[in-house]
Amino acid sequence: MTWPVLLADAPQPGGGGFASMLPALMMIFVAFYFLLIRPEQRKRKAQMALLNSLKKNDRIVTVGGIYGVVTNVQRDADEVTIKVDESNNTKIRITFGSVARVITGGTDGEKAGKS
Repeated sequence: MTWPVLLADAPQPGGGGFASMLPALMMIFVAFYFLLIRPEQRKRKAQMALLNSLKKNDRIVTVGGIYGVVTNVQRDADEVTIKVDESNNTKIRITFGSVARVITGGTDGEKAGKS
């Protein structure tokens, strides 16, 4: 007989089934949790802290890139009014979710919630 025929007749190892795959699946889930879910929870918590500390005269940047100064905060209506132009007194009403970050001082340093 030839080698391929002899190898084909050899007994095949039995499959381990689901029990042998369970530790690997658990490790994948743990890695998924620590690499994806946990950082997103931290980011969401930091954004909520930023929005809760928002007050009048804070300089902010919206998610659309608009710079402005907070003139009014209505927490019950989920609304922030910002002044974007000093000369024309132009104001825009935005939702809390539209605030990307709060700027402190004259530099690009940020208070909290860098996105």
